[in-house]
Amino acid sequence: MSETIAAAAPKQLTTEQLVKIAIDALEDIKGKEITVLDVGHLTSMFDKMIVASGDSTRQVKSLADNVQKKLKEAGAEIIGMEGEQVGEWVLVDAGGLIVHVMHPTVRLHYNLEELWGAARKAREHHH
Repeated sequence: MSETIAAAAPKQLTTEQLVKIAIDALEDIKGKEITVLDVGHLTSMFDKMIVASGDSTRQVKSLADNVQKKLKEAGAEIIGMEGEQVGEWVLVDAGGLIVHVMHPTVRLHYNLEELWGAARKAREHHH
């Protein structure tokens, strides 16, 4: 009897579990250059950030849709998704995890890995 009650309760997924599910979802649809950044020490808004690329706006949308779908299926709460109309840069907000799926030219332009890495280096100099 207790098993049915436990199954009905929403699962509390760890950030590490969210990351694994998101990476699997990205790899399912051949996402490229998947990078995981640990940013919890830089912001209180989320712990991890994943940046991945898709070859076309269609693939970028598909990758982001698959990430959202797989996270939801696992019991994660999706707080929001932005950019899917255009498909050059789609953001999936899953609370402790933010996933950026980007067209390669957009990714190169914004260079989030460098931006967040530079923020980390700047903070280290102040401590």
